[in-house]
Amino acid sequence: MKNLINKTLDANAGLEAVILRVPIGLILAAHGSQKLFAWFGGYGLDGTGQWMASVGLTPGFVMALLAGSAEFFGGVALILGLLTRPAAMFNALTMLVALFWVHWGKGFFMDTHGIEYALALLSATTALIFIGGGRYSLDALIETKLLEAKDE
Repeated sequence: MKNLINKTLDANAGLEAVILRVPIGLILAAHGSQKLFAWFGGYGLDGTGQWMASVGLTPGFVMALLAGSAEFFGGVALILGLLTRPAAMFNALTMLVALFWVHWGKGFFMDTHGIEYALALLSATTALIFIGGGRYSLDALIETKLLEAKDE
């Protein structure tokens, strides 16, 4: 169990993790807030759930809650560098569903609701699964505190 915790929190990357984590986290949190809270012109859980059901993601309300939560809470976690790998993994899975279920077959570019945007977010979140939160993250702080406690 300790090995799993250490691998989850391991944060050897430097500034490159912050440069990737923060803007991707902001984008995801903003999109999640549209789904969950109807902020920034979003439709909230009811409206998003109805749309998700209309494209075959049922039950729509639950799917909206899952996608919105992954994006909002996972996005906030990425910004903070807190449990970066699990947050990135949940968002990568969410983007994989979006890419193949919603955007596939609509071309590549965003103007046709193609795969471009979902693919970019999938790529970024997948990269974060591998590199972790980096030295400048709450993951690194927690790992340091755990190692200090172990040495006492």
